[in-house]
Amino acid sequence: MVARSILLRALRGQKVTLHVPSYHVRSIATKATKKTPSAPPAAPPAEKKSWLTHKVETSPAARRVFVGLTNLLGYGSPKQVAGRRALIFYERVCAVKPDEGSQFWQNDCYLPPTFQSWFTITNLHIWMLTVRLRALPPPHGKHYQQALIDHFFIDIEDRIRTVLQPPAEPTTPYTFHTTFYVNPNAPSPGAVDKDGKPKPRSRAPDKIVTRQMKIFKEQWAGMGLSLDLGLVKGDQELAGAVWRNLLGARGAQGIVYDASAPFRRSVNLVGGEVVNVAKLDLEKEEMRDDGSGVHDFPPTEADKYLTYPEVMLDVVRYVRRELKRLESVSDDDIISGDWEKLKFGMVQGSR
Repeated sequence: MVARSILLRALRGQKVTLHVPSYHVRSIATKATKKTPSAPPAAPPAEKKSWLTHKVETSPAARRVFVGLTNLLGYGSPKQVAGRRALIFYERVCAVKPDEGSQFWQNDCYLPPTFQSWFTITNLHIWMLTVRLRALPPPHGKHYQQALIDHFFIDIEDRIRTVLQPPAEPTTPYTFHTTFYVNPNAPSPGAVDKDGKPKPRSRAPDKIVTRQMKIFKEQWAGMGLSLDLGLVKGDQELAGAVWRNLLGARGAQGIVYDASAPFRRSVNLVGGEVVNVAKLDLEKEEMRDDGSGVHDFPPTEADKYLTYPEVMLDVVRYVRRELKRLESVSDDDIISGDWEKLKFGMVQGSR
């Protein structure tokens, strides 16, 4: 059974550990009246090794057979190694950036605390890291890029389901819980069923999850193309890509000073429910609140537009600086999984 479990984990691309003893540390309370220090607790007994672990550790022949079998199953292939290390790159380098820089993104860029904002910021850092991974020698560049994107969208689907189909009790996420956005569909703390258990919400149809995944896929592709173009053509084009993709193209139709005028928002023309763009009533669609929270500022907040040139400059400088820093990280460090050297800094110029 132990051997079968290890082989199954290897097939799934999970890390196989032959033997890692685990100990349970118990806290010892000391009475306030006690004058002499207590004797150190006795060390817990070592965990008994399995037959397979003992065999592999003591027999060179068995070790060669085991390593050869795992390599045959693909566990040690460049693609499998890239998949495991790219998960760390995604989780510890890219996905943490919305939380780490929440003050800048929410207070300076006026991005609402929604999942859409979280996705957009994470996508920016996915793109920046992908730019560096493209330069890795083959086949590593292709493997690391694909693995990074795969982990990104697995995490996105997991988070979408948590937002649209929130469980009655918290579940373990694919990566980690974030405080950047608030789940509007989270169950009420006092909502319980007749048995006193947390009352689950009704399950959202899978077609809604599929539609949202299609929208985010199009946003990922469109943002990447526009940033690539800006990277080649210059800072002006790059600033435009930042304005359209990160800042929601606020003010594209001009600044509104009439308090009776409704807000406008940018429309995603590729994905979601937009099937035939020619038949789309763009004027009507721009006036519809899509729930993203990103739309033109009302007349009472029109002064916020004055900060946008400086904000775009901050982000463009940040992108250029981080791409230059990533260029200095050696291929060997990346392939070996040294994620600490890939960690992004903070956006400068936060007011």
